[in-house]
Amino acid sequence: MRKTSLIMLGAFLGAGTSMLATQTDFLSGPRAVAASAETYRQLSLFGDVFEKVRTDYVEKPDESKMIEAAVNGMLTSLDPHSSYMDAKAFRDMQTTTRGEFGGLGIEVTMEDGLIKVVTPIDDTPAAKAGLLANDVITQIDDDQVQGLTLNQAVDKMRGPVNSTVKLKISRKESKDPIDVTLTRDVIKIKPVRSKVEGGDVAYIRLTQFNEQTFDGMRAAIDKLSSEIGPDKIKGYVIDLRNNPGGLLDQAVMVSDAFLDRGEIVSTRGRNPDETQRFSAKAGDLTKGKPVVVLVNGGSASASEIVAGALQDHKRATILGTRSFGKGSVQSIIPLGGSGALRLTTARYYTPSGRSIQAKGIEPDVEVTQDVPDELKGKDETKGEAGLKGHLKQKDTDERGGSSAYVPPDPAKDKQLIAAVDFLHGIQKGAANGTPAAQQQKPSVPN
Repeated sequence: MRKTSLIMLGAFLGAGTSMLATQTDFLSGPRAVAASAETYRQLSLFGDVFEKVRTDYVEKPDESKMIEAAVNGMLTSLDPHSSYMDAKAFRDMQTTTRGEFGGLGIEVTMEDGLIKVVTPIDDTPAAKAGLLANDVITQIDDDQVQGLTLNQAVDKMRGPVNSTVKLKISRKESKDPIDVTLTRDVIKIKPVRSKVEGGDVAYIRLTQFNEQTFDGMRAAIDKLSSEIGPDKIKGYVIDLRNNPGGLLDQAVMVSDAFLDRGEIVSTRGRNPDETQRFSAKAGDLTKGKPVVVLVNGGSASASEIVAGALQDHKRATILGTRSFGKGSVQSIIPLGGSGALRLTTARYYTPSGRSIQAKGIEPDVEVTQDVPDELKGKDETKGEAGLKGHLKQKDTDERGGSSAYVPPDPAKDKQLIAAVDFLHGIQKGAANGTPAAQQQKPSVPN
């Protein structure tokens, strides 16, 4: 039986996932291995326990939930990234990677048990209705928001295109609550943001790797090149900080945008014949301009593929703090209408053959931020090495998490400032700058 699977390189950070459609024989062919007699005895034990609980538990249990819990327990015992997704979780994952859904067009966060608007997305129902940053959503369709989780509130605001939803808004400038009724529309998550820094540096931030990422980045390169002037651009800053991952093919295309040749990444499974290699094609969209890639403790998975490829090819200077260290590959195996399995099936390697599993990408130039006193000690991620049950590497020293703090005020962003200064201080066409040893070390859309 042939199953469609999706290869993931997603971080253990929440929403981020990376996938590549492929075909894999999981239940047939030479890799199928007969279970041992002991395995079948254990399966019989599971059946006995299930039947005993089903018939004798003090209250009638939900049998489907029992089975789902057993399956998930089996998978989560393997490593932190293997798990079972029910049908809803599978749909949500597909929505995240597709980058569009029926919704209102606002980025929200949870604050003191209430849903707070971070920003309305341009040209969406929320923006057209006049919602503002810092608005507090107190009711959704006459239901109180307090007591809901962030995901539950987001689920209530998302829905079929052209359906309506009523929100009650609390705004500091208004004494009385504001009632607005919005009609849901197709919302596209924009994973690319860009601007000009210092008059002659093209800054491009990638927040995730969904189906829109490469096209968005290519458009940003064209726009900034035209705006600054192709002969005046000092270089590009590609900001991957706190980017938890995304589609593998998008990570490959983003890397390829700055390379003319060579391997970008390889994935190696349990058997040698499962190795896959992804290589660059001719054509550098930036015409050889210098590149600085910003990373931190929240840069994981697909972000690390891009940073690792450009670092190994000496095409970019990696600046910031050590990345997350997510170097394993998960296959998403759909189970008909019953959800999907997320199963770790391989590790990935940078062009030089490095596995960054539980190590991360070490920046060429380390620059740390000034962390506010109230956030000190809370700004570091655990990193892959801090996750219980993570895959180990033989004869390799593991590295823990690093700071993932990015100041909200760009004027206080030491890493961005250092990147711009770095590009202003190197010759046109150079790839890497001074080694680190010689440098001074200093929300949910719906």
